[in-house]
Amino acid sequence: MSFVPAFHGAGTRIGEMATRPFDALAVLVVLLECLPLAVRRRWPAVCLVLVSLGFAADQMRGYHLVAGTALPFALLSAGAYLERHRRITMAAGTALYVVFAVALNRVGANERTDEYVTFYLALALIWGVGAWLRSTRAAEAERRLRVAEATRTAERTRIARELHDVVTHHVTAMVVQAEAARYLVAAPDRLDATLSTVTDTGRRAITDLRHLLDLLNPDHGTGGEDGTGPGRAPSAGDLDALVEQTRRAGQPVEFTRVGEAAVAAGSAESVAYRVVQEALTNVLKYAHGSRAEVQVRYGEKEITVEVGNDGSGSRAAAVGGGGRGLTGLSERVAALGGEFSADPRPGGGFLVRARIPSGSAS
Repeated sequence: MSFVPAFHGAGTRIGEMATRPFDALAVLVVLLECLPLAVRRRWPAVCLVLVSLGFAADQMRGYHLVAGTALPFALLSAGAYLERHRRITMAAGTALYVVFAVALNRVGANERTDEYVTFYLALALIWGVGAWLRSTRAAEAERRLRVAEATRTAERTRIARELHDVVTHHVTAMVVQAEAARYLVAAPDRLDATLSTVTDTGRRAITDLRHLLDLLNPDHGTGGEDGTGPGRAPSAGDLDALVEQTRRAGQPVEFTRVGEAAVAAGSAESVAYRVVQEALTNVLKYAHGSRAEVQVRYGEKEITVEVGNDGSGSRAAAVGGGGRGLTGLSERVAALGGEFSADPRPGGGFLVRARIPSGSAS
């Protein structure tokens, strides 16, 4: 626009200086005002200095070019992208503006002091807008950083819970079975069956651990196309295998299933599986041999799980725990908007209850 004759003299005018005809020097002034804008984000201070020099030459020579509008853009960019020496830049800019105003009046601008002050305040406002944009961008970056950190923490916590469930359950079952094998030396057939059970339990533990590795590293490998490989998360449909594995560890379990799982049960199925797994693990550890009952009821919008025992068994040897599993289950169920409880029974034993909403596939 500055090179179009119809726009000559149509730019910013400070004072009463007559407009000078467009000449060769005006071309250099236009380039000095416009080209630095290309680096206004990478080198905002350099851009501001060059554009300011071009603007000063524009006004002192009386060209009044449209390119003078580059000054607000350079000032806004400096306020938004300048990282260091911001106060020094503001102070230096104010001092140079005073020098510019005095020099401009000496060459015949004849501008009033209040007009200079008004123009300065307009420039200060533009700088302030840029500074506001900078602070907003910094606040957004900080918010994203906090969200990313919270997401990483939540993911680490989730994987830690999965690892706790997998290792605790399978290792507890293997310990109980290995303890029982000591007393079966005189019965080779039963000993062989028990050791086979230990082997199967170990293989299942490895399969579940591979699934956790897939969560940590998506390139590690996934399950088959039918969704039955190690990449598939456990669901309530795997409860039969879980109960059978617990029975083979020498734990009597009565399993009752009512209804069918909803198509869009989503995470609720996995949480229901983990509730049963952790509860049966605790029975193996703290009441091995007691009669356990597992009831799973599927509703239209929720899954209800109850796992209890009569407390008549004995504590398994060499198996410890710190209650971390039940705490993790409570947090999992609460995350889906459900209810969880784990309380002693009045007549002895323990009862774990969970109501898990399943109306969302999230």
